[in-house]
Amino acid sequence: MIIHRAGSRPSSTPNPDYFTGTVRMDPLITAPAPARLNALSVTFEPGARTAWHTHPLGQTLIVTAGVGRAQRAGDPVQTIRPGDVIWFEPGEKHWHGAAPDCAMSHIALQETLDGSAADWLEKVSDADYGG
Repeated sequence: MIIHRAGSRPSSTPNPDYFTGTVRMDPLITAPAPARLNALSVTFEPGARTAWHTHPLGQTLIVTAGVGRAQRAGDPVQTIRPGDVIWFEPGEKHWHGAAPDCAMSHIALQETLDGSAADWLEKVSDADYGG
């Protein structure tokens, strides 16, 4: 058994090529092989969001605080709130982040495949973010 105490691993800011705005990531799970699970608590300040991206094995988001937005390519922007659980299929192009006037936090769970948990694409335009 491995126990990671809250606050025992430092917060980080993600690569700005893949995010817009102020975002903080706190690691929760980095499972050792042969397991592939990776989990982060991610906090987006108002207006902050990911770039478009996909996950080779899919992704689950659990919204824990605030109000956010999420969109999969080709669908309208959806409002997400605490308690919502969102599943993105493997390879499904999507983005997620905070609402324009409210921060949002979620737990992101994804598995790695060949060392990668995400494939990053172009940034989300203001027009796409606005819905």
